[in-house]
Amino acid sequence: MDIRTALQQGSRLLEEAGISEPRLTAEVLLSHALKKDRSWFYGHPEEDLDGVAGVRYNRALQERLRGKPCQYIIGRQEFYGRDFLLTQDVFIPRPETEYVVEQALKLAPRPAAILDVGCGSGNIAVTLSLELGASARVVATDISYAALAVARSNAKRLGAQVHFVVCDLASAIADHSLDLLISNPPYIPTGEERGLPREIREHEPRIALFAGPQGLDVYRKLIDEAPRLLRPGGWMVFELGYRQVDAVNAMLDGRWSDLLVVSDLAGLPRVFVARLSA
Repeated sequence: MDIRTALQQGSRLLEEAGISEPRLTAEVLLSHALKKDRSWFYGHPEEDLDGVAGVRYNRALQERLRGKPCQYIIGRQEFYGRDFLLTQDVFIPRPETEYVVEQALKLAPRPAAILDVGCGSGNIAVTLSLELGASARVVATDISYAALAVARSNAKRLGAQVHFVVCDLASAIADHSLDLLISNPPYIPTGEERGLPREIREHEPRIALFAGPQGLDVYRKLIDEAPRLLRPGGWMVFELGYRQVDAVNAMLDGRWSDLLVVSDLAGLPRVFVARLSA
């Protein structure tokens, strides 16, 4: 079988199974199987697909047909222009979370002490460390040892200076030690599990998805803890779940100012920013 035929057959299988973007998915999976860039296909459509690569490609197609996300099959995902390694121990970074990073980078003065709570693959913490450089001390926490192993490998591979701590949220972090508390917390209500796509429901870690009946449990804990953690004038920057901006805003008391809600390209509230009064 040549490359052109492999892509055609893979695309057809995926399309018949109702997989979105079947051609692109087939290209990504074949690229992974061949260990070559997708652009290589267009210059070598008649190249034979050797036995080992063919087996890898077929296995990857079968995994995708069973609902496993491409990112877990190929073991990586791009975030903020960098390639992050993944396993099924961590949530797949989404493009929308780049808005969270962008807002953190707009803070003035730039934060010198940063905590990323529930860091998963480390995409936020590693990105902030690399973008801010030596001027920032970045700490990242997660309750999962396996997730922190992935985050640590990404930091080492990308050359980021991040300190990793295994704990529940920010329980191991010292009082009044931070300029920025940042997080993409779990925010899906537990009652909405059945409505999620199979790729999310069956493959991504539950602890990174669900946060109580209304999806607000982790927001509430972080906002309660934030005055202990932040120095006066410090910031909170959180990713928002769908329809949760009013509920999160209602959790704040008079100690908070400079409130800001940033919407994504779809017009949905995506990032919540607040500052602890000096």
